[in-house]
Amino acid sequence: MLGAVLLLTAAGISCVGAAPVSHSAVGPTAAPETRPLGQIVPVPASVAPAGQPYTITAATRIRIDEHSRDSRAVADYLAGILRPSTGHPLRVVDEDDARGGIRLRLSGGEKALGDEGYRLESGTAGITLTAHKPTGLFRGVQTLRQQLPAAVEKKTVQPGPWKIAGGTITDTPRYAYRGAMLDVSRHFFTVEQVKRYIDQLALYKVNKLHLHLSDDQGWRIAIDSWPRLATYGGSTQVGGGPGGYYTKADYKEIVRYAASRHQEVVPEIDLPGHTNAALASYAELNCDGVAPPLYTGTAVGFSSLCVPKDITYDFVDDVIRELAAITPGRYLHIGGDEAHSTPHEDYVAFMERVQPIVAKYGKTVVGWHQLTGATPAKGALAQYWGLDRTSAAEKEQVAAAARNGTGLILSPADRVYLDMKYTKDTKLGLAWAGYVEVDRSYDWNPAAYLPGAPAEAVKGVEAPLWTETLSQSAHIDQMAFPRLPGVAELGWSPAATHDWDAYKLRLAAQGPRFEALGIDYYRSPQVPWPAAE
Repeated sequence: MLGAVLLLTAAGISCVGAAPVSHSAVGPTAAPETRPLGQIVPVPASVAPAGQPYTITAATRIRIDEHSRDSRAVADYLAGILRPSTGHPLRVVDEDDARGGIRLRLSGGEKALGDEGYRLESGTAGITLTAHKPTGLFRGVQTLRQQLPAAVEKKTVQPGPWKIAGGTITDTPRYAYRGAMLDVSRHFFTVEQVKRYIDQLALYKVNKLHLHLSDDQGWRIAIDSWPRLATYGGSTQVGGGPGGYYTKADYKEIVRYAASRHQEVVPEIDLPGHTNAALASYAELNCDGVAPPLYTGTAVGFSSLCVPKDITYDFVDDVIRELAAITPGRYLHIGGDEAHSTPHEDYVAFMERVQPIVAKYGKTVVGWHQLTGATPAKGALAQYWGLDRTSAAEKEQVAAAARNGTGLILSPADRVYLDMKYTKDTKLGLAWAGYVEVDRSYDWNPAAYLPGAPAEAVKGVEAPLWTETLSQSAHIDQMAFPRLPGVAELGWSPAATHDWDAYKLRLAAQGPRFEALGIDYYRSPQVPWPAAE
């Protein structure tokens, strides 16, 4: 019993019914040979340390259920992570071919684990990961890898040892929607750069990748029926760089890769504002029939599709039809924010005509929270990006829609916009929403954030990353890390586990893992990062 309590204390986790442990006086220490069970991000729902650790050796096999293609895909992924650093062969074998090792087990009888939950059982004889669905196995693999030393992430052989603490973790997510948005419109990012971000998101159990595919500065997805959207509208970016766009094959590859990491792509075409790239590509989309020049600045709110024109809806129908056809996921985001150049009556009329088009092609509407100024379609999600200081009237408009059945995704800009500067001295990013240090991005409760909105209306959280000032993967690293893992924990972990003092210690332990993964993160002074070796 004493050993279990000590392990939980080191992990920043309390047993059910136990008093929370204070960590305010604890400083950084050297990484232990065996990481205490559950000392990971996001923190698991239930942790029960017991017994001795399991050690991965050259004899370890990864066992799967016979003929399970889903289990084999997850096993191959796990082996791909472990082999380079351990130097061990880690063969993937059918269950009957071996005993011990690491077993990945799908069980139809584990319905309580849901689509993403898992149970990890570790002891000297081996490890068993059990899930109801393949996605649960994949989420469990992220826990397993975080229980190992950070050096496991390196691509060259490391000394080890590779120990996983004994005991049982049973884990399911708090929210079904746990997203991260990447703006590829202000600055274009290649398929490989997007894949890199997908891999980073996977480690923290993020399950939605929201791609902001169109804006004033660039249109980034090929649409066959309107080809100049990409070839002309995608030819620039903020600051006048070369821009770029995804062919349909490129986009399908992003979708495929995200699916291999058990993430769903949510594409966004921002309408009716943020449309200068489209307006510049086709003069007929403008009310006066005159195409504006391409735009490379950062101002917002000046562009609008021509709401009264029928061709506007032909355009929207074509774009949504083609995009829906190559998007297997449930959602399609239609923007709706900062339509300052669209009269309110036109905005309402536009949304009344466009939302049924999304439904016609089998998708569920997501829109920024200004969508609640119209009438959100049944089942639609409104993504709230306001601030703590946003007017009570605007908050109530969103809360009223939530009480009427509209689901909410929470992305408060002064909490989880990853492009906000950490401090006044941060070189990258913007500050219109304020400075957002690591504690501020973590220390809030989604269920109670929006006054008057029922807790059950909150479907999840999302961390947007706008790219007016970001043009390289290194910039993404600096702004997303270390804030992104905290937002991921808000989406995954039970509310009862939320504690900044405990979290900052678990986050500090992620520093060496960031480094092993080649992530040049912001060394926030709020976090007791371990000293460099």
